[in-house]
Amino acid sequence: MPAPDLNHLVALLTVARQRSFTKAAAQLGVSQSSLSRTVTALESQLGMLLLTRTTRSVSATEAGQRLLDSVAPKLEEIEAELLAVAELREKPVGTVRMTATDYSANQYVWPKLQGLLQAHPELRIELLNDYGLSDIVADRFDIGIRLGDQVEKDMIAVRIAPDETMAIVGSPAYLEHHPAPTAPHGLTAHNCINLRLPTRDTLMAWELSKDGQAINVKVSGQLVFNNSYQMLDAALQGFGLAYLPKPMVEAHVRAGRLAWVLEDWFPTFTGMHAYYATRRQSSLAVRMVIAALRDH
Repeated sequence: MPAPDLNHLVALLTVARQRSFTKAAAQLGVSQSSLSRTVTALESQLGMLLLTRTTRSVSATEAGQRLLDSVAPKLEEIEAELLAVAELREKPVGTVRMTATDYSANQYVWPKLQGLLQAHPELRIELLNDYGLSDIVADRFDIGIRLGDQVEKDMIAVRIAPDETMAIVGSPAYLEHHPAPTAPHGLTAHNCINLRLPTRDTLMAWELSKDGQAINVKVSGQLVFNNSYQMLDAALQGFGLAYLPKPMVEAHVRAGRLAWVLEDWFPTFTGMHAYYATRRQSSLAVRMVIAALRDH
């Protein structure tokens, strides 16, 4: 015998609760005759009477009550779970997993999310540091943060920051003993603080540009990190030159702790964007995080 249709069980339960086909039909949004046929079909399939019908009332038979006692709690549990899932579209609950570089997380993401988290304590954020240009779909991230020209074409992207300028800096103490180069190729003679990229297991080249001319310089030095804040600290301590986002070092330059190097070669890139796979599948929580991050 095939398993009973779940809708038939829901119909039976509703009639038994209401003790009326008329009231049950109104609750389910179907006609009374259609509801009666549904219950009759279930009785025929099981080969026994489940409801006793009179002109004044409806009640469960012994077999019907046994079935309801067994099935009703399970149907109520399913109903509760479906309602809980539906609520995901009504309030920002659950966990939003995000991937970003340490700098973009500190500069553009975390400051904008604090108010959202305070307003919605049921929302959880998992923000992971990553220079690897992760595949957010394969790695099950909801949102990625990248420079605009690094976002895949099939993603939905929202700008969260102005265009990004990269800068080369060194401490006055370092530059006193190692005069600043006058051209990009001069960087190869300096102690440069490098960033290792996990995607290709290589060091990040220093991209420079001037008057439409672009050049990538592969530098070397005593230190390699996978964290831009350690690079900044090493530069402040006089260990060499560092290639870092300009907003990250501007305050130190103004305070005299660092100085620009090859300033006329600083390149500018399309600013940071938050991106995600598809608008149709995004939850309310993801949409609210994107709205909070959006650059105004």
